[in-house]
Amino acid sequence: MKRLLALLVPVLLGGCGMVGSAPAPLAAESPRQSGAPDGLDVVPIERAPHRVGVSSSTVESLARQHACTSPQGAGLLTEEGPVEVYRMQCADGKVFMARCELRQCRKM
Repeated sequence: MKRLLALLVPVLLGGCGMVGSAPAPLAAESPRQSGAPDGLDVVPIERAPHRVGVSSSTVESLARQHACTSPQGAGLLTEEGPVEVYRMQCADGKVFMARCELRQCRKM
């Protein structure tokens, strides 16, 4: 009985602080974009900066083998290290991604 009481007291007291307070917002409010349907908030897409990595040229030649060409080339998405992930926007609108482990690259 003492254990049950010891468990219930903190739970009940913790709930007392919630009485009468406003609920915390779940996400930061974003400005509403024009042209969005009523009731929907549209958040702009976050773009990652294009970074060249040690295996960018390897990924670009691998992408060419899979019929993907791009004027910008392959960009590094992860931090430099033994395992890296690259992304390349193809001219036809598709996305080519590759994972390189110790400079050995494979299509994802």
